[in-house]
Amino acid sequence: MPTSPRPSDDQPDGERSGRAVDWTVVGAISAGVAALAVVGVLVFFVLAPRGDAPAPSEGPVAPAYAAPAELPPAAAVPGPGDAGTADPEWVARVASVAGIPERALAAYAGAARFKASDRPDCGLGWNTLAAIGLVESDHGRHGGSAIGADGTVSPPIIGIALTGEGTAHIPDTDGGQFDGDTEYDRAVGPMQLLPVTWENWHVDGNADGVQDPQNIDDAVIAAANYLCRSSTDMVDEDGWRAGVHAYNRSDEYAHAVADAANLYVEAARQVAG
Repeated sequence: MPTSPRPSDDQPDGERSGRAVDWTVVGAISAGVAALAVVGVLVFFVLAPRGDAPAPSEGPVAPAYAAPAELPPAAAVPGPGDAGTADPEWVARVASVAGIPERALAAYAGAARFKASDRPDCGLGWNTLAAIGLVESDHGRHGGSAIGADGTVSPPIIGIALTGEGTAHIPDTDGGQFDGDTEYDRAVGPMQLLPVTWENWHVDGNADGVQDPQNIDDAVIAAANYLCRSSTDMVDEDGWRAGVHAYNRSDEYAHAVADAANLYVEAARQVAG
């Protein structure tokens, strides 16, 4: 969940091409992602980020980092919105190995393609976006929610009230417009954006004329814009951590995102031609 909003004027199937998939590795990837889904969602979605510094870890731990995955191939015939720009066959194959819903992966892949054109210096990979989506809401599936064909999550995903009791303290900023709470803010949507962050980075990612933080296309593009404003270089290790820490300052969070993002890279490699 982003914790430091930016000013709004700052917005700017086994074989392919003769290569067989190693299903032993696929099984390991799927198991690893499933474990991260349980740990990540329970720790970082249900328990909102604390406002104070994270507790020190036990023993030396390598800094979290995930290099950007290779840019997804373009669709031969682009569909609507950014999600329609990624090759649907690639999306289907990677989704089946990575355990990501196809509709969500299309949004992550499309957002990465958009940022590669809009901000090539940022270097934001779809795998980092997907990892954040996993940790924040299990790709829009938290609490029995699901992503519809249009990308909208139903029922809406609303985080806990940020009262300052074991969480950041964030009084209401949106009059309850996005989170239904007029006393405290709550993170909203599949990417768990704070209302004030959404106000600063809102975007229509699927070109339907509506900007909705509960829509995976809109939310992922907003998150991508936020990350690339928070860090000028997501390829660099320090830059990657700066971007992810802007989303959530916890080192545990960064490690959960890095672990998932690295597993997703391996999933994509398994289905590459």
